[in-house]
Amino acid sequence: MQQVPQFRGGVVSGSHAQAVLRLERVGRVHGGGAGEVSALCEVDLTVHAGEFVAVMGPSGSGKSTLLALAGGLDRPTTGRVLVEGVPLDGLSRRRLADVRRRSVGYVFQDYNLIPALTAAENTALPRELDGASARTARREALAALAELGIGELADRYPDSMSGGQQQRVAIARALIGERRLVLADEPTGALDSATGDAVLEVLRGRCDAGAAAVMVTHDPAHAAWADRVVFLRDGRITDESVQQRIEAVR
Repeated sequence: MQQVPQFRGGVVSGSHAQAVLRLERVGRVHGGGAGEVSALCEVDLTVHAGEFVAVMGPSGSGKSTLLALAGGLDRPTTGRVLVEGVPLDGLSRRRLADVRRRSVGYVFQDYNLIPALTAAENTALPRELDGASARTARREALAALAELGIGELADRYPDSMSGGQQQRVAIARALIGERRLVLADEPTGALDSATGDAVLEVLRGRCDAGAAAVMVTHDPAHAAWADRVVFLRDGRITDESVQQRIEAVR
């Protein structure tokens, strides 16, 4: 059986029946006139506490757009997005930044690490911005990096790491603290199969502790770690399936 990750400073509280993320008839249009492109169209999606959802679909189907809207990095043209019951469209820029920092962990496809900061400093940054002491933030960051198998990289800078190592630092940064929602855009894309499985086990454990996670992936083997798979095509949800959860053997 899987172990709940220990680096988060405590198990996430709350009922597993709670809706952590809701997309209600969400649409996103880019451009206008003859150049108008509909990236998402009337998408309804609810993800509950304790649930791990995988999103699949061909390139250009709207997967990354869905994640950006769910994390408040972009705003929908129509519909609304709610995180823990709070509509993101009604928030000021400052309040939206607070929600993203405290409630949402985001794993970017291009890592988005700050070159001038070490692995530990990149990982600790959200906690420090949220008011944690430097000592507390570093301690949690070191534990998060160790959980992902890269504790020895704590004082290395991004330009001295491989792509896979940078990706795991980005994942550690998304998981530090007690975020209720984890959004991951191809989090295993630069990893070998064994390391990818280890990362997915950490994400699975996060959900078992009571958080919600949405992961974009092209790999059916990785999607098999999720409770539910949602399929996108041309900006619309075309199908979804509930599946037997993988139990990792340690």
